[in-house]
Amino acid sequence: MPQANPHAGSDFDAFLEDQELYAEATAGALKRVLAEQLRRTMTEANISKAEMARRLHTSRSQLDRLLDPDNQTVRLDTLERAASALGRRLRIELV
Repeated sequence: MPQANPHAGSDFDAFLEDQELYAEATAGALKRVLAEQLRRTMTEANISKAEMARRLHTSRSQLDRLLDPDNQTVRLDTLERAASALGRRLRIELV
């Protein structure tokens, strides 16, 4: 008799946790969402990358790393400064 799938009936989060991938997947998804929100807000406010870099007192290449959805090495204080430069607040919460 074939062995039953141990993940049958479980959700995807449980699968990721079993594979020790949940934290990495969640962090990646959050960074992609934040990068998209920053880009969208810049576009809506008609703020160029050059202007945003000036507001953050940084280079365009640093800003590109901030806006790169796959770059997860962004510090919280950098995200806070970016939000502030766009007239927004960064809110992080535990759920």
